[in-house]
Amino acid sequence: NALAIANGLNTARKLGDTPSNICNPTYLAREAKKLEKKNNKLKVEILNESQMKALKMNSLLSVSQGSDQPAKLVIIKYMPVKDKKPIVLVGKGITFDTGGISLKPASTMDEMKYDMSGAGSVIGTMQACAEMKLKNNVIGILACAENMPSGSATRPGDVYTSMSGIKIEILNTDAEGRLVLCDALTFAKKFKPRYVLDMATLTGACLVGLGKYPSGLFSNDEGLAKKIIKSADKTGDRVWQLPLYKEYFDELKTNFADIQNIGGRYGGAITAAAFLANFTESYKWAHLDIAGTAWETGINKGSTGRPVKLLTDFVMSN
Repeated sequence: NALAIANGLNTARKLGDTPSNICNPTYLAREAKKLEKKNNKLKVEILNESQMKALKMNSLLSVSQGSDQPAKLVIIKYMPVKDKKPIVLVGKGITFDTGGISLKPASTMDEMKYDMSGAGSVIGTMQACAEMKLKNNVIGILACAENMPSGSATRPGDVYTSMSGIKIEILNTDAEGRLVLCDALTFAKKFKPRYVLDMATLTGACLVGLGKYPSGLFSNDEGLAKKIIKSADKTGDRVWQLPLYKEYFDELKTNFADIQNIGGRYGGAITAAAFLANFTESYKWAHLDIAGTAWETGINKGSTGRPVKLLTDFVMSN
């Protein structure tokens, strides 16, 4: 088991460290396909932009429309047990994040190749689960896109209708992770999940609040949150739970749509999670903000592969 988890961790780290001129959404989809060749217990399906358009995933597609690289939605299934509800793992797969029209500062933009670390951790976890032949059903969903500024990019103030029917006013195109995740979380519903966990390098605010050591944890179900904390403590892949009070949801109100994609100046990690919570009301859900924990900076710079250890333990324990 230790070897399988190490292999999964290594896969996630390798994907994170691969530069964005190589690791684009198509590359991530191909890497997931390679797992299928290695292990016949895994089934991989890839949706292209026209298939996503047919599913009305307009929120996800609003992020990729400024890029020459087409978006992909990747579904990895590991279903060894008959008639058992799956655990669904959803990963943010932004293969490079310029911020779009709301352009990021240049100084550390190279690190935005790590913005697909959520998706990388899902691939690594799916690989580990299959290698260990776990008796649990798991489905991985990767929401993959590149966020670029161009003549066709989404502008601040644009309104899109998500797959769920919720209309979103996009006030900041650099709050794009939640825009790809919300459609993936709506898509997850069709698998009648037992739990849904999403992993995302979502907000710098999480890093400001918690530092580089724990990932931020949010959930609409206390029992699920406790299970995740237990796996985090056991594996040393630490998390810290943050609240989702009603007041945070109020910050997302807008005159021009059902919801806007950013809150006020403070508590950005929480308003981001509150945005996602609007799309997860029909199942038990948790969100891990791994913006501070997915990679190291400075002399030891590189992907950490987190939270593969936490996720594999969670699947094994439940």
